[in-house]
Amino acid sequence: MAVAFTFPGQGSQAVGMGKDLADAFPEARRVFEEVDDALGEKLSKLIWEGPEETLTLTANAQPALMAVSLAAIRALEARGFSLKDKVAYVAGHSLGEYSALAAAGFVSVADAARLLRVRGNAMQAAVPAGEGAMAAIIGLEQADVEAACAEAAKGSICQVANDNGGGQLVISGAKPAVELAAKLCTEKGAKRALMLQVSAPFHSALMQPAAEIMREALAGVAKNSPVVPVVSNVTVTPTSDPDEIARRLVAQVTGRVRWRETVEWFAANGVATLYEVGAGKVLSGLARRINRDVATGAVGTAADVEAALAALA
Repeated sequence: MAVAFTFPGQGSQAVGMGKDLADAFPEARRVFEEVDDALGEKLSKLIWEGPEETLTLTANAQPALMAVSLAAIRALEARGFSLKDKVAYVAGHSLGEYSALAAAGFVSVADAARLLRVRGNAMQAAVPAGEGAMAAIIGLEQADVEAACAEAAKGSICQVANDNGGGQLVISGAKPAVELAAKLCTEKGAKRALMLQVSAPFHSALMQPAAEIMREALAGVAKNSPVVPVVSNVTVTPTSDPDEIARRLVAQVTGRVRWRETVEWFAANGVATLYEVGAGKVLSGLARRINRDVATGAVGTAADVEAALAALA
């Protein structure tokens, strides 16, 4: 049975992440050095020492999470692991799609870091502070959430941004519309409707200025066919075509992260085990809620690397 590697998104960051990988594997440490050089600053110091509130800023969290994921990949590869031979597909949650693509050789680590810094800044700048919002809706059918968004939008923007599975949907858009939609979801029977502490309305049509910036940024980097097909957030289909991947990454800025469908796609296409590569275990938890038949594993620490090598030998 096949294995897929998944790569975490924003929210999985923690001060100190990746430090033991860098201490145990020179190849992992080199990833952090490459990212520092690409950005012209010591992001590694921020990752390992904090402060947390600075690491959490989207322009820092995005390249930081990619760095930890790629450090884990390089640690595996240093011990003879071949992504091409052992892994059927890769996918990542939002920014994690860039980590997945860097792991598969679509872009260099340095270009991935620069792209994610641009992406973080562009998403932050797309909407004036306080004008956008996001909310998590727990325990309501997707059709009802979409109906609430449509009713609340009325000439404004409100849409489903993340379908995370396990009865959890995230909506995004203009703040008044999102607040109204959250209220409507509660009235429709949602268990919880929780406004999220986020800096911008990610994965909504309000991010269009950021999408245009990413189109330009992606056009300016060297792109290769990935050694493993990537399953896109927005289409839930695999591709290895560099131009198509770039188009999907642009669409992803304003589009829905279809994570529940991604895990279901893996299960339907012969994937028995999903490894979460990088910081935290958010995706593993989601996968277990989406499909209990899919086994999960993590590669985020030096000990995880040894365990994964043994399991995947």
